Amino acid sequence: MTQTTTTNLYCPLWRRLSALFYDLFAVLAIVATVGLACQLATHGQLITTGAQVHIAWWYQPLQGLAVAAYFLVSWLRGGQTLGMRPWRIRIATSNGTRLTLWQALLRLLVAALPLSLLLLAPAFGLRTALWSVAAAWGVWFAAALLDRRRRTLHDLAAGSEVRRMG
Repeated sequence: MTQTTTTNLYCPLWRRLSALFYDLFAVLAIVATVGLACQLATHGQLITTGAQVHIAWWYQPLQGLAVAAYFLVSWLRGGQTLGMRPWRIRIATSNGTRLTLWQALLRLLVAALPLSLLLLAPAFGLRTALWSVAAAWGVWFAAALLDRRRRTLHDLAAGSEVRRMG
């Protein structure tokens, strides 16, 4: 019989990224569903074209809120998103309890912070802005390679950690 230590229960980065890849499909489904509902609600006038393309001012914030709600509800209800379930990993506090609403919100805001680099697009172009976001997320997740408990920057900020179950 092998003895399980707390060290081997911390989730390795590759497993977290695999779960995040699975979550990408859930996020795409949410975005598509919200987009369809908005198109139907506006009778196809959500995006108008002419001399310039115009998107309703409220559409992108609504999409962001829908995606944020997916992560918040998942973390608060069971500590797992859909992508985390097959990889048998769960988010909890350092003492193993569920995240509080404040911790989940803080974790979400810090994890989404690199998206603010998209504001660079008008000045530097979309390609540069997207690479900046990718590089920032690389730094966010690279912290897990240096931390003994495999915590990312958003975990460190929120006092959370991702552990393997069982």
